[in-house]
Amino acid sequence: MSERTLRGKVAIAGIGETTYYKHGQSPDAEFKLALQAIVNACRDAGVDPRDVDGFASYGGDRSDGPRLAAALGIRELRFSNMHWGGGGGGVAAAVANAGAAVHSGMANCVIAFRSLAQGQFARYGRGNQSAAIGGDDAFLAPYGLMSPAQRFAMKITRFMTEHGIRHEALRAIAMASYHHAQSNPNAVMRGRPLSEEKYDASRWIIEPFHRLFDCCQENDGAGAVLVVPADRARGLRHKPVYLLGAAQGGHHRSAAPVHNAPDYASAHFKTVARNMWEMAKLGPGDCDVVQAYENFTGGVLLSLVEHGFVDPKTANEQLVLDNLLVGGGRMPMNTSGGNLAECYMHGLEMVNEAVRQLRGTAINQVKDAKVVAVLGGPMVTPVSSLVVGTEDTL
Repeated sequence: MSERTLRGKVAIAGIGETTYYKHGQSPDAEFKLALQAIVNACRDAGVDPRDVDGFASYGGDRSDGPRLAAALGIRELRFSNMHWGGGGGGVAAAVANAGAAVHSGMANCVIAFRSLAQGQFARYGRGNQSAAIGGDDAFLAPYGLMSPAQRFAMKITRFMTEHGIRHEALRAIAMASYHHAQSNPNAVMRGRPLSEEKYDASRWIIEPFHRLFDCCQENDGAGAVLVVPADRARGLRHKPVYLLGAAQGGHHRSAAPVHNAPDYASAHFKTVARNMWEMAKLGPGDCDVVQAYENFTGGVLLSLVEHGFVDPKTANEQLVLDNLLVGGGRMPMNTSGGNLAECYMHGLEMVNEAVRQLRGTAINQVKDAKVVAVLGGPMVTPVSSLVVGTEDTL
């Protein structure tokens, strides 16, 4: 029986993005932003947009495949897919779904994308406002748990308390993203560097989150990647970036309602990470760069632990600023600024940065990068992650 895997079978041949804007400041509608990012990804790959025959997105993206196909003049739409779940838990899954469609023969050239215009529509992730509350919220809202920050803070506080992890670890994660963003012309937080003093003096949102420095931004924009068969990618414009491993889902009862999961202080990656590493035939020690989705810095902490990058026993020693920076850090992370300081494009911008690192064209370039892990949005369910690499890794 042949091995069932995506490892080395498909590649990202093009990446595209728009200008990134603060919430509500995009001059263009969300659908137009999606089209711009897709056209840019096609241009980057040297592919006619009309030759795209599939789309994959996640988290309730409003720019659906058939409308995009009509607007782009696509000759034949063969695949249109949406990953369930909220926010960035599906970012790696969307890329993997695009790869699965290509490898299976269902499509030949698939765009994985994300588009957001949160000025045009309601702000993503805000506390619900309604006259009546039902479902899980009926058990949470009366006790003040109405926003993602409030709900996730409980999981993170439990984990940090159990393992003796100090707040300085979260500060280092935030400062690394802000540091890398200062070199990135498209980063929304460029020109707004973060110091230890500024971080420590900022007001609390909800412990353990300081102000917005521990919380993702709210932005407008779009990003896209173009996925094709590996053999086709070799004949296109750029050095191919191969999908080595990908997984999505969640471990036992991770979606148990009303904060009743048996493994409560978790980012829900434990089985997902295992499956991803098995497909990639690699481990965390093989990665040169990590792009870890920050909805909140505490979620990054849990993600890094569950993917094997950080041991909770030594997290205080590992998660220090110098260790997370390009140019000397043992685990350079979120090298374009991440969700905290580049743009909150639900993690799609992190996939683009992973590709730039492997092409050798990143602004904050890690020398001789060959393997990059992209860890999707933690603490939601389902979640997803992927590993990409250069031809040397095949």
